[in-house]
Formats: sequence, C-alpha cells, structure tokens
Amino acid sequence: MNYLKTAILLAGLTALFMGVGYLIGGQAGATIAFLVAAGMNLFSYWNADRMVLSMTGAHEVDARTAPELYAMVHELSQRAGLPMPRVYLIDDPQPNAFATGRNPQNAAVAATTGLLNMLSREEVAGVMAHELAHVKNHDTLIMTITATIAGAISMLAQFGLFFGGGNRDNNGGGLGIVGTLAMVILAPIAAMLVQMAISRTREYAADRMGAQICGRPDWLASALAKIDNAAHQIPNEAAERNPAVAHMFIINPLSGARMDNLFTTHPATENRIAALQRFAAEMGGGFGGGFGGGSARPAARPAGSRPSSGPWSGGARRGPWG
Repeated sequence: MNYLKTAILLAGLTALFMGVGYLIGGQAGATIAFLVAAGMNLFSYWNADRMVLSMTGAHEVDARTAPELYAMVHELSQRAGLPMPRVYLIDDPQPNAFATGRNPQNAAVAATTGLLNMLSREEVAGVMAHELAHVKNHDTLIMTITATIAGAISMLAQFGLFFGGGNRDNNGGGLGIVGTLAMVILAPIAAMLVQMAISRTREYAADRMGAQICGRPDWLASALAKIDNAAHQIPNEAAERNPAVAHMFIINPLSGARMDNLFTTHPATENRIAALQRFAAEMGGGFGGGFGGGSARPAARPAGSRPSSGPWSGGARRGPWG
C-alpha cells in the first residue's frame, strides 16, 4: 500500500511539474520538465533525506554527544523491531521532531532543542516513538520525496516569472503577466494540497503505532498538546525558510506564523489527542509497561517535578541532556 501511495504521489507531482514546464516553455518545456522530474525522483530516492536534514540545519549526534537521547531512540527502536536510525538535533526553540529516510535501514530521526527543553522524558519518548512509527510504516520515503518535488515546483513556478510565462511563439502561447502570476501562486498551492492529503492520513496511523511502541498513549497525547501550543507562539525559522518540509514534522511548524490556519498539513491536534485517549481506553488505560518500564502517570507528579531517572532527573546538571 505504501508503494502504491508513493507511485500515485510521484505521478501527480511529476504531472504538475510537467504542466508548469509546459506553461513556461510549451512542449519543449514539458519535455524538459519531465526529464528533470524523472532525474529528481531518482535523486530524491537516494538523497532527499540528506537534503531535508540540511534544509532544517540538523546535525547528527551519537551515544557520546547526546547519550540520553541516543539511548532512548535505541530502546524505542528495539521495541519497534527496527534498525537503529541516525539521530539528529536541530538548534531551534520550537519543540518539534520529524523522521526521514528512504527505508528503515537508512532512516533518521530529528528533534529540536526546544523539544528536549520543554517536554518531559516521557513526552519526548512518545514523540520519538511516533517518528519511529513513520519509519516502520515507510512514510518517510513519501515525506522526503514530497518535500523535494514540492519545493522544486515552487522554484520552477518562480523561475517562470522571470521569463514572462512561456513561449510566446508557440501558437500565440505565453501566459502573459496575469497567467504567470496565477501560475506562481497556484502551482505551489497544488503541490501543497498533495502534501496535506498524504500528511493528514498518515499522522493518525503514526500516532496509534507510536503509542504502541512506547506503550503509553497518554505520553504522546500530552506531548502533542504542548507542542501545538508552543508552535503558535514560537516560530521555527528553518521551516519558515523551507515551508515544503512543514508536513514532515509531528506538528505543523508554521502554525505560529503566516500559514496559520490557512492550509493545514496535519489533523486537528484535539482530534489526534481524542483518538489517543480512545486508544488508551482500548489498552485498558494505557498506563504501565511503557518505555523504560515506568508505571507512574506523568500527570500525577507535582508541578515542576521531574522523573526519578533519565536525562530529566534532579540534581546538578547543565540541561536536559547532562
């Protein structure tokens, strides 16, 4: 099913890419756009994960540089039956995270410093389990290729603006200034609509599987509420510069800026939390037997307290990671 979705997505975005190429350069433009799209699809399959990580300013960490985060991802990966992915940090105050990579053997998970600073250990575990669910479902291939092609469509449409909208010698063609402006606006929107449709459907499945991986739906539900609230107040500069990657994050990172409530790449957070609460009821409450063997509900702790062990433990420390 994931391979079918990937094929449909690539076909749709490639057709859109060709259409923009035709409007810019007629049949020759469409042919060139097709060849470029084919090359980009192949390139994206092998390299899109590195491109997305670079676009967001992520840097890789390991057991030496981020031991607690690395150990957490390692344990969750074992619980999910996945190979250990590469782990990245993004220096951004907005709490958020995403996964990328063409398959589980070449996957990476990334978290922002804001996520580690604002969320509890249990909540971070819920978030990372959600991202590993995307890896397990092969959603990461769809996400990375979508981000790459959608960004290319936006750039191609803007490129057409400099050429006045196309080949005016092709049967009187040429879009003119009005048509060119329409293309510049509508082509990226069309690409974004594809991203939104894919993103919304995959989030519910990843939430459910992520809750299964960490064993605690309430951890992920609590994390979603905190991240959604922060996203409306704290801008994600990397995502603002590269909005084509917004659909990859666990919560839309553009929610706090110009894209707020205009086009949503994710289901409503309250609906996701409600679905997790229903799933917790199905699990008999979903409390106990979770990641790290903990059984206490995080919400039962006094305000300001931290778990008794792990990177958020009490005592002298420089930050949440030691």
